[in-house]
Amino acid sequence: MTDEPWTLERISDALGSPGVRKVFLAQINKAPVYELSNVAAKWQGIAERTLATGERIRADHAEVEAGRPLPGEWIEGSHRIAQHRGAA
Repeated sequence: MTDEPWTLERISDALGSPGVRKVFLAQINKAPVYELSNVAAKWQGIAERTLATGERIRADHAEVEAGRPLPGEWIEGSHRIAQHRGAA
């Protein structure tokens, strides 16, 4: 991550998804002036967690690409997904 100050543009960029950005911008634009800092702080937290998740995913991907196992216990759940899709 970077130490750059958070701006509305940086938060929007960090969110990634156009749909999520749209919600963010709608909330910022519709917030009363006295609530802007609270709304921005909420979305800054979401942006920070989004970036941190992306970093963890990239690190995990690098581990798999290097042939190393991912840490933790992993449970195969493909059959549950297939069952769920079959029920839909």
